[in-house]
Parts: sequence; structure tokens; C-alpha cells
Amino acid sequence: MARPRKFEEERAVEAAMRAFWADGYEATSTQELCNATGLGRSSIYNTFKSKHDLFEKALARYMDIKTSNVIRTLEDGGRPVRERLRTILEWAVEPEPGDPAGCLVVNTVVELAQRDEAIAERIARDERRRLTALTAAIKEGMRTGEIDRSKDARALAHFIVSTVSGMRVVARGGADRRTLTSIADTAMDAI
Repeated sequence: MARPRKFEEERAVEAAMRAFWADGYEATSTQELCNATGLGRSSIYNTFKSKHDLFEKALARYMDIKTSNVIRTLEDGGRPVRERLRTILEWAVEPEPGDPAGCLVVNTVVELAQRDEAIAERIARDERRRLTALTAAIKEGMRTGEIDRSKDARALAHFIVSTVSGMRVVARGGADRRTLTSIADTAMDAI
């Protein structure tokens, strides 16, 4: 009995996401996508129209997973706000086992966002979601006295996003755990 097409498509998007995450959009060939997904070239194009369409779906999946995790963590009222923020930074120190180094969104900003309006808008929407959740958590921390009320909550949210992005870049460049931990420690001191 054949697997449902929806399952095959989700599995292919997941595999493509990891291939693009590891090597980037331009460097990931159609043949590499075939190898990663287990699909033939014609199946990829019949299902996804183009490499770009598959990339958009893979990027959307990545952002949905990662941003949902960030928001869920930031909204966890059972833990102090500073602990929640530290968790976000720790994910850049210690990624999930088997994940490629770096961040698909950061890589895409550098590689495509300046020349691909649809991708740039998708990334901007995702960033707004993260910034809104971070700003709300920081304001909560200000109300509870965990974070200095004289600071600008939105600026701190941008700072955290930028710090995590930078950590992902240096991790991709080979930074070790000690270096990444020191960056996270410094960021927490600044918050």
C-alpha cells in the first residue's frame, strides 16, 4: 500500500530543510535534494514545482518549528523570565543533536533576502513574531523586577535576536562551546 502523498511531502520537506540548512540554497543541487529526500528529480518537480518552491516550504517549516519553540518557552509562566531568556541563548550554545551548525534563517538572510522579496518578507514576518514574544517576556520581567525597568524592552528583544543570530554564525564558523557560553553569559549580564 502506498504512503499518503501528504506524508511523503512532509518527509521530503523535512529532508530538504536539513539539506538547505547544511549547505545553503545555491550550493544545494537538485541531485542533492533527490539524495536527501529519496525522491527522483521528476517527483520533486511534480510535487514542488521548483527548487525555490521546495526551499520556501523548507524555510517555512524551519521557522514554524524554531519560532514555535521560542514562543512556547517565552510564554512559560512557570519559570522566571531570565531563565526563559537564558534557555533561548542556550539553544545557540547547544543545538539539538544531529542539527546542522548555524541557522537556516540567518543563512538565508545572508544568501537570499537582499534579492528575493518573497523570502525577505517571510523572514520579516517570522522576526516580528519572535520580537513580539521577546518584548512581552522582557516587559513581564520588568514588572516582576527581574529586568531593570529603565531599559527599553524592544531594544533588548532586538539585542537577543541579534545575539542569537551572531552566535549561530560563529558556531557555523567553528566556535566552540566555551566561546558560545561566554557570549550567552555576556548577553545575560547586559539584560
